[in-house]
Amino acid sequence: MGSMSESVPVALSNELQQKYAEERDKRLRGDGLGQFIDPANSKELRHFIDDPWVDHQTLNCQDSPLKDGSHCKFLILGAGYGGLLFAVRLIEAGFKADDVRFVDCAGGFGGTWYWNRYPGLMCDVESSIYMPLLEETGYKPRHRYAYGEELREHANRIAEKWSLNDKALFRSHVKTMDWDDNGKHWKTRIIQNRGPQQEPVSMQVHADFTILVSGFLNKPQVPKIPGFEEFEGHIFHTARWDYKYTEGSPGDASLTGLKDKRVGIIGTGATSIQVVPELAKWSQQLYVFQRTPSSVDVRNQSLITSDQWRKEIAGKKGWQVARARNYNSQISNAPIGADLFGDAFTTRPALSGLTGGPGKGLVTPDRAAEHVASLHALDVERSEGVRSRVNQIVQNQATAEKLKAWYPAWCKRPCAHDDYLPAFNQPQVQLIDTEGKGVQRLTKKGVVVSNKEYELDLLVFGTGFRSPAAGSGSPGYRADVAVTGRNGLSLDEKWIENGVTTLHGIATHGFPNMFFTNTAQTGFSMNHVFVLDMIAKHVAYIVDQATKKAGGVKVVVEVTEDAEEKWADEVIKRAPWFGSLTTCTPGVLNNEGEMLKEVDPKEQRKKARAAVWGEGVASYERVLDEWRERSKLTGMVLTV
Repeated sequence: MGSMSESVPVALSNELQQKYAEERDKRLRGDGLGQFIDPANSKELRHFIDDPWVDHQTLNCQDSPLKDGSHCKFLILGAGYGGLLFAVRLIEAGFKADDVRFVDCAGGFGGTWYWNRYPGLMCDVESSIYMPLLEETGYKPRHRYAYGEELREHANRIAEKWSLNDKALFRSHVKTMDWDDNGKHWKTRIIQNRGPQQEPVSMQVHADFTILVSGFLNKPQVPKIPGFEEFEGHIFHTARWDYKYTEGSPGDASLTGLKDKRVGIIGTGATSIQVVPELAKWSQQLYVFQRTPSSVDVRNQSLITSDQWRKEIAGKKGWQVARARNYNSQISNAPIGADLFGDAFTTRPALSGLTGGPGKGLVTPDRAAEHVASLHALDVERSEGVRSRVNQIVQNQATAEKLKAWYPAWCKRPCAHDDYLPAFNQPQVQLIDTEGKGVQRLTKKGVVVSNKEYELDLLVFGTGFRSPAAGSGSPGYRADVAVTGRNGLSLDEKWIENGVTTLHGIATHGFPNMFFTNTAQTGFSMNHVFVLDMIAKHVAYIVDQATKKAGGVKVVVEVTEDAEEKWADEVIKRAPWFGSLTTCTPGVLNNEGEMLKEVDPKEQRKKARAAVWGEGVASYERVLDEWRERSKLTGMVLTV
């Protein structure tokens, strides 16, 4: 495996290896993913999932795109970038916009960019490749890294351009999906929330095809901390920011309501590194409660000029896909050409430990130690540089030491921000490091750490979202939908019994005419939108070809059992690439340390089925391309 740097890779010293292990071990917990609670099941935290942005009055006055008894060709669960991409690619394949309907529990388009509107919100992937369909819409982002409002606006721009803006049933939750063999369609039961003083509307809708694109940053999670019922201060999750309390708005981070407030934020991950600098500007006192520090590199945010856009980025047809492929190649440590980005992701070749990479053949058990050592060799110098940056910026050296990330790049999503570390030089900002244990409890007045109470007026949770591996891990579970396929088969039960079971990560036997996005058995990139678009194009091709082969009549497409087992075998062969995750400090990428637990070979094989494609996203893309080039829909059965 070659390094992107001209320098000789540095081996992991025994001292550093021991430091990594110590920092990991003091954060390990026996309850793993069980350490979090679903706010929906907590009286005190139920408001963490309420929609503060919805305009019920306007939506109630609009014609509903779906009513009880409606029938549509495509029902897409999710109206974020992923759902929109599926719709656009289906339209490009020759289907009509009117064939498509969306269902989403949000009050508008945008997905994660609808829900998340906290101050300082921006995407950590360059806007030129993250914002989809820029070439098709002709839109130029304003900044190198787009802010939340612009990202949400772009979702609405896509909906408008492809005549999809009136095709979404918002504020709605699909409760059940049942395959009807006689009707050759999916029966879906939907509950729509119409706001206060309005009765919810229940409807049953039929769809020829269903596509589940619920995303994996959609369910806020909160750690189990004793005392929620005691705390008398204000409290909310970053995914439901309360501007009524803080003042300001999504487009104006003037948090004037905090000028006389003592504020605490729990969490120091990708969300909090953006929120902390904004809270620091306005709070009388800010306490940052840290369990595990983030690796925080340089962001180098900047405006994009029209001249720069034309000459350096968008000068040639097909530029966006080509640029995204360059990015994917860098993070997989298989560069195609010069690095066009030079950011916190592309300059860390050891990220291939997370994304997959070509390597030199498959990682067999006898090569596991060698493989992990080679990743460390790629990582040591770069991670040491990021840690030394903390010393250069943070003036209090005791605080600086606590802000250093003692784990390699592939263990947690690397962060980048220009104002996070400097915030700790402000006198009103105090880091409360919990030595990996987390907050002890809440009291009437505040938060207790190491038996010391910190009195607060406001407590903000920046604690992320439910793990994609939680529960059965199935697309139905992630969308909170009970999916029942052919012969009464439950999708959750199938995946619990057999492990992840798909062809290409997009469809599964026993569930005809159903497609989904998934983190398992697909390619993985830090730019997830690229993967979503790749899968959307793939599904659009399958449906188009199946429809044509059926002569335009109603068609049923189903994956064969043999095809999905062969695909699982290919995923399992490549899964040892990710053995390096077992050395990591607990986090979402190793299921909060659950991957470190010893299991029997059968259970280990089941877990390996849930891996992403171990050769990297470029390899996954080639596999899909070659499959389509054969034009036989191999591994699928068509009936009319």
